[in-house]
Amino acid sequence: MLTETKLKTFLDLVASATKEELIWLNGYLNGVVAQQSKPEAIPAKRGVEKVTIVYGTETGNSKKLATDFAHKVKQKGIHPKVVGLDQYRLTDLPKEEYLLAVISTQGEGDPPDAAKKFYDHIHNNGFKLDKLKYSVLALGDTSYPLYCKAGEDVDNQLNKLGGKRIAPIQKCDVDYDDDANAWFDIVLKGLTTEVKKTEAVTVTPVAAPKPAGKKIYTGTVLTNINLNDRGSSKKTHHIEIAAEGVQYVCGDSIGVVPENPLQVVEEIISLTGIDRIKKLEHKKDKYTVFDLLHKKLSIIYLTTRLVKEYGKIVGQEIPDTRMDLLDLLKIYPVKDAEQFELVLNILNGISPRLYTIASSPAAHEGEVHITIAQDKYTVDGQQKSGLCSDYLNAFPVNAHINFFVQTNKHFRLPAADKDTIMIGPGTGIAGFRSFLAERDATGATGRNWLFFGEQHFASDFLYQTEIQNLFETGVLTKVNLAFSRDQQEKIYVQHKMLQHAEALFDWINGGAYIYICGKKDPMSIDVENTILHIIEQQGKMGKDESKAYLEKLKNEGRYEKDVY
Repeated sequence: MLTETKLKTFLDLVASATKEELIWLNGYLNGVVAQQSKPEAIPAKRGVEKVTIVYGTETGNSKKLATDFAHKVKQKGIHPKVVGLDQYRLTDLPKEEYLLAVISTQGEGDPPDAAKKFYDHIHNNGFKLDKLKYSVLALGDTSYPLYCKAGEDVDNQLNKLGGKRIAPIQKCDVDYDDDANAWFDIVLKGLTTEVKKTEAVTVTPVAAPKPAGKKIYTGTVLTNINLNDRGSSKKTHHIEIAAEGVQYVCGDSIGVVPENPLQVVEEIISLTGIDRIKKLEHKKDKYTVFDLLHKKLSIIYLTTRLVKEYGKIVGQEIPDTRMDLLDLLKIYPVKDAEQFELVLNILNGISPRLYTIASSPAAHEGEVHITIAQDKYTVDGQQKSGLCSDYLNAFPVNAHINFFVQTNKHFRLPAADKDTIMIGPGTGIAGFRSFLAERDATGATGRNWLFFGEQHFASDFLYQTEIQNLFETGVLTKVNLAFSRDQQEKIYVQHKMLQHAEALFDWINGGAYIYICGKKDPMSIDVENTILHIIEQQGKMGKDESKAYLEKLKNEGRYEKDVY
């Protein structure tokens, strides 16, 4: 009911209104009543509020993708937590509700070192992940037989432990941008869909990526010389290859698939009694046994996993070890040719070997140059040589060789006016020969500082004349050399860096780009620790500050590595 005052006002309004005004007033009041009688809106159920994004990386690609994806997730109102698998707390895994994993594959289908702890944990523990919803982005290279294997293993194992896929695994080749973005979009669609507690989101499967179809060049060997002088314990070959229309950028590599030694192949055929011209299937094509053993299958230094599988086929208990197929056949022989066919079925294809290009498109048009050290390793006290280094070092001039170009987007020259610091002992000099030749040919104005090291000045100073000429003509502003065996105390490039710490930090603080090329372990690790020490000491920073400073350089693309 209305109060007396409101009732009087209302009656006066009605008494003075026309018929049309009363009709309008009636409709208006009905509308007000209808609006107020609507049921109270029920807030929509919220979707995903937070997601953990983990990455396992060797070169930095997985980290970059994980970070990019975190930005996209945040724009959708979802809080992302980004963490490297080397830092991820394994005890958090059973608590995770939404997990996205970006992981690369290394070597023989292995996870990167940073992801190994996580990889082993999910494979060796019998826990359940019943509330987990996840998806995996796997990075790899279709040139390798076990393409994206580590990512596949993680995807399958999380599913076996009870996890439900938000979206199917997406496998990416070296040029991963389009496939990664497609995966991002599908996962985002899944995450932003209203999620029921009892079931995972159903989304359209990701189409399998098309093979990269790397262009295979056929080149002609122009030069093949040993750079080491007499008395050296090393053998490092400089090979120049002419190839019509070859396209690459400084920092790229070439990939070569080596062939197995003919002598070894003939001995295997003789030991097993298999018909050399019998055709067997391999990757949907048919090859003779001889061609399989010579050009297709990896028979040198088999992994412990393959040695174990060989043992099962021949019914023998073989200790955990790596071994050549020929040695296995001699120690644990097959029963007959038919049993050997079973062995052929388990062997992986020969993986390509990558070599950083040592030439410049501007200075060496139509050519690629590579620097190859003879690889040596010991098995059970017996010294052996690397398959591909032996294969390439034996190539005669005028012989034809097949190769492909492998891009490396994370090892690129800066702008022409920027300064560079190049640290490349041993064959790490290859990438910097390319960089310096390019800067020389294009007239780049930035300063260049090279740190190079080897065992002996007299016999192991690779590209000595070229480096001296580059210094004399001003292309190289500074050169520091470390020859570890020319004195009683071993001296490496990191010792030379420490001797010039003040100037080095001035260059870095002034905007110089740092590049490291060569052996990953221990060289690149020792060099990085030395850089951190110089930043800490010369920048008068604490350990955490120096690490943050170096991380900033990495994020800005001013600290790049090409290590192996």
